[in-house]
Amino acid sequence: MSETFRTNLLGPEPTRLPAEDEVYQGLALGQPALDLVARHPESSLLWAILAEEAWDEGRTIESYAFARVGYHRGLDALRRSGWRGAGPVPWEHEPNRGFLRALYALGRAASAIGEEGEPERIAAFLEGSDPTAKAAIEGAGS
Repeated sequence: MSETFRTNLLGPEPTRLPAEDEVYQGLALGQPALDLVARHPESSLLWAILAEEAWDEGRTIESYAFARVGYHRGLDALRRSGWRGAGPVPWEHEPNRGFLRALYALGRAASAIGEEGEPERIAAFLEGSDPTAKAAIEGAGS
């Protein structure tokens, strides 16, 4: 466990989402996220990938929409995993990365379309989830 979460003794335990083995296998086999998401619409990771692809192609509104779906699917998954609306969602736990990537993509796209207040809320949520996530995402070229 990272030092960031070890020092938070009074707060909620970090939430760790379950692995999406079929999704990971499909991606490893080179299956497009668009094809996979039709079979796994609950996957924040796939929606985040679609948001990133749309962003990279200059399709800001589509990036926003894909990220918004990934964010909401991630919230659903977090709640099923015991998350109560606050607390760490560590980047170091790979299954959490889809949600965190969708969250980042949502903030980026919300800022690009001039959505008032949303980018700040998303930035605070991402920072509160894991202070290392933004740098990790940006370092990965997302």
